[in-house]
Amino acid sequence: MYKVFVADKLAPEGIAALEQYPEIEIDFTPGLSVAEAIPHAAAADAIIVRSATKIKGELLAAASKLRVVGRAGIGVDNVDLDATTERGIVVMNTPDANATTTAELAIAHMFSLARSLPKADRSVREGGWERNLLGTEISGKTVGIIGFGTIGRLFAERARALKMHVIGFDPFVTEKTFAEHGVEPAELDDLLAEADFVSLHCPVTEGTRNLLSRERLFKMKQGARLINCARGGLVDEAALAEAVSSGHLAGAALDVFENEPPGDSPLFAVPDIQFTPHLGASTHEAQTAVGVEIAHQIAAYLIKGEVINAVNVPSMAPEKLEQLAPYMDLARKLGRVLCRMADEPLSEVEIGVFGEAAKLDTHPIASAAMVGLLCEHHSVPVNTINAIHLARRQGIKLTEVSSADSRDYVSLIRVSARSSNHTVCLEGTVFERRHSRLVRINDYAIESPLEGQLLFTRHADQPGVIGTLGELLGRRGINISRMQVGVANGSQVAIAVLGVSQPLDEVTLDAIARVAAVDKVMQIGF
Repeated sequence: MYKVFVADKLAPEGIAALEQYPEIEIDFTPGLSVAEAIPHAAAADAIIVRSATKIKGELLAAASKLRVVGRAGIGVDNVDLDATTERGIVVMNTPDANATTTAELAIAHMFSLARSLPKADRSVREGGWERNLLGTEISGKTVGIIGFGTIGRLFAERARALKMHVIGFDPFVTEKTFAEHGVEPAELDDLLAEADFVSLHCPVTEGTRNLLSRERLFKMKQGARLINCARGGLVDEAALAEAVSSGHLAGAALDVFENEPPGDSPLFAVPDIQFTPHLGASTHEAQTAVGVEIAHQIAAYLIKGEVINAVNVPSMAPEKLEQLAPYMDLARKLGRVLCRMADEPLSEVEIGVFGEAAKLDTHPIASAAMVGLLCEHHSVPVNTINAIHLARRQGIKLTEVSSADSRDYVSLIRVSARSSNHTVCLEGTVFERRHSRLVRINDYAIESPLEGQLLFTRHADQPGVIGTLGELLGRRGINISRMQVGVANGSQVAIAVLGVSQPLDEVTLDAIARVAAVDKVMQIGF
């Protein structure tokens, strides 16, 4: 039974969606303080939030069982992504469920700015009748869209239907994609200089914070209007107040703020700036959609391991996971063997995927290899979500390579690691799509199943060594179920991999290490 703590208000349809799964126990207790929420979080396998509850600090630290956080909405500002990723916790959102609603709000703000609707409303309420409040037509005007994800594209579709000329800026979108949506690509400064309306639809990152700085705001076309229904922090708010009050911009509309609620903001003193209190997702349809979607996503992850709309790990459909699973298992096992063989801190790791396996998404295979390599050296659980992050934080340079070519085997996985003085390289393959096999250690061709309890030795290639090992183990009641020995060309050293019936205690390992011909011994269990 998986426990899901719903920490914020969720549409009844979202709770009903969770109730469809008998494997899930629901703790629907919204509106708690941090102190009140801690015991609920401590018992939860999953937490669902909107924007009120912060998955950070004490609350996150208390959630020792937590496997997944679901954000019913797009922004994950209220989730500590670094900390959750380091702990191997998946963070999911619902990026498309409220996309239409947000795009429509931005369109509504554009109309409102064009016709000064808030000012006209106030005039009538105060007994005035200002019929000289001249606005501007939208048809034929140029609108610039900054950020061309789902919401930006929906906004563009509606703007084009209004007979507007649409230009867009997004450094991660190709010209072909812009063209497919009838949008003219432009550099950011060119867009600001040309557009009559500018609408923001990008996230806040290190690269986009204060994207519209004072300098850029004053580069905007004289008399232009700005709309931000994306994220606070994209615009320098003090500079925006200056740009509008000075008359350089004709107006602005904000649904989001750097601090929410914004308190005593200088923006409120500027009559040509209009506001809404973060209503981008506030429609009945959107609330239902985000609740239902996050419920099904959380259930799919907890029950089937399916990752959908994760912001800190690539999403993976069940059929792809099924194809990748045997190679990920092999890579994880190779990583564990390499971990035991590495005597020094590692500086570089290379994961290679060759043959048929290279046709798949190779990144999860690389992540699995790093799980095996790091799992014995970290106090936090290491999994495919946090393994590469932990490796890089540890100073390990990671390289991924792939090729459709593969010698000897249909598919081959190679994991090699470099330290200051040594390089260890392991290769493996999968038989019958389920059996992991080690096929090479450095220059030694050696085929061994990666299952059960394995004993590895590096020893002098001379008569009697294997017999000595067998006699030593036999005296201690340890059976050898299989054995493979590899010798490299021109080398006087051999490597042996023995399948044994039980783990060896330290006394037995020390006895093997004291055999004159044995240079190194290690064991590992799968």
